[in-house]
Amino acid sequence: MSTKLKADSLSFFESIIMGVAGSAPGFSIAVAIAGLLATAGSVSPNALLIFAVPMLGIAVAYKGLTHKMPNAGAAYEWTKSVFGGFFGYFSGWALLIAALVFMVTGSVPLGTATLQLIDPDLASNVLLTTGIGAVWFIVIGLVLITGIELTSKIQMVMSGIELGILAIICVAAFIHSGLHGSVSPFSWSWFGFNYPAGSFAASSLSVVFLYWGWDVTANLAEETKGQEQNLAGRGGFLSIFATIASFVAFTVAALMMFSLKDASGFSDNLIYHVAVAAGLGKVGGYGAALVLILSSVATLETTMLQFSRTLFAMGRDRALPGYFGQVHEKTITPVRTMYMLLIVGLVLIVISSFLPSVSTILNDSVAAIAVQVCYYYGLAGLVCAWVYRKSSGFTFVQYVIFPALSAIALIGLGFYAITTFNMIVKVVGIGGLALGILFYRPRGYKLPSIIAAE
Repeated sequence: MSTKLKADSLSFFESIIMGVAGSAPGFSIAVAIAGLLATAGSVSPNALLIFAVPMLGIAVAYKGLTHKMPNAGAAYEWTKSVFGGFFGYFSGWALLIAALVFMVTGSVPLGTATLQLIDPDLASNVLLTTGIGAVWFIVIGLVLITGIELTSKIQMVMSGIELGILAIICVAAFIHSGLHGSVSPFSWSWFGFNYPAGSFAASSLSVVFLYWGWDVTANLAEETKGQEQNLAGRGGFLSIFATIASFVAFTVAALMMFSLKDASGFSDNLIYHVAVAAGLGKVGGYGAALVLILSSVATLETTMLQFSRTLFAMGRDRALPGYFGQVHEKTITPVRTMYMLLIVGLVLIVISSFLPSVSTILNDSVAAIAVQVCYYYGLAGLVCAWVYRKSSGFTFVQYVIFPALSAIALIGLGFYAITTFNMIVKVVGIGGLALGILFYRPRGYKLPSIIAAE
């Protein structure tokens, strides 16, 4: 088997779509905006804009680093190159753990949306939703094993339909509010800083989770056309603006159409409730369920891609067993990493079925993932500042000042938020990162015997 991925498989536009799919507007709005409303209250639009600033700083860092060092390992490889193997390893490990936890967070809503199409009364059944989510998880994994080119074509179609339905529902919500009145009239105070006491850190973590995922474009840099023009880095940066617009628009629509108490309780599928309240009836409800399915599939695909490419890069460098650092001869994709993902992901999904409710699964997963993301995003920002430290003028501000401040903000946020977590989040968020010590080898893993023989 080879250790090189298939180059020039993705176009610039496809890389943007991958970035949008990674942040998953439909999925994030459906299952996570309600949690943000419950935490930040009426100033949730402010949280979405304010905490987007450090995320943009990290996106700038990724753009700069992808231009200098395009690599399937992305944050892992960059951190290793600048700060050494130890920090590089745990940067990669944090992404792997975040992706694994997301297998649950992403699969459960797929089960919920599927049941909403069949029998909405069954959508709160944890065992049934996780079981159907597990089936979806397997199917998506099998599609990814066939290769990145088929995956990208499927992703283009799904994301196009998703964004189209989201736009229709959002416009319908604003028209309905204008014609029939709003439960809560629009207020510029929603963009103010009047956060409920003790909610600032939790709100920021929710937003970090909402925006997370666009960086899959960096993990696909080796497979994207135009490495000299840094199309992968530019694609990831541009994708964030589409997600910011959709998040803010739906959050404002929810605040206008429902009381804050009602809106914050729609963690099953906020889009569904907005569509029905906007007068779109059963057709709108089915459209909302379809959006959640398409977006969940899309974001699971991109998360699996991030996991597989990062594990592949770490195996190729022998930071983890070299068995994972090889690609299939026909598909030119790291199928061994996908097999590992399918096995471990299914185990986690089964374990999650024993939790008391779907909302418990989602809320605990969001917080745990956000800690991992703050860590490896923060390291990437510091790496970019170091790499470009000798630049001057606007380049210095763009690639040193902005990423460094963003990194400090995210790392500080992660440390502070740890003190506010419940036991499940601490075990998953902190314990998952600490678990990496068991697999860390200061001198790396030995080459597989088959390679050594060659």
